Amino acid sequence: MSKSEVSFEEALEQLEVIVNKLEEGNVPIEKAIDYYQEGMKLSKLCSDKLQSVQEKMVQIVNEQGEVESFDLREEE
Repeated sequence: MSKSEVSFEEALEQLEVIVNKLEEGNVPIEKAIDYYQEGMKLSKLCSDKLQSVQEKMVQIVNEQGEVESFDLREEE
């Protein structure tokens, strides 16, 4: 399965596994570097997928059928 075929949820799960392994602290340095590199790739994949979803949601239709901007922001 190529990286582009990995769902957001699958990539996030793989990233969590990698983070847990790195947090354990008993990983040889060479393996830790491999995990870190894979984690960065998965992080970018998740970010790209979220960006794609956000772009699709930028314009939505409200109840009156009018198009309005939609901005994904964390509530403060």
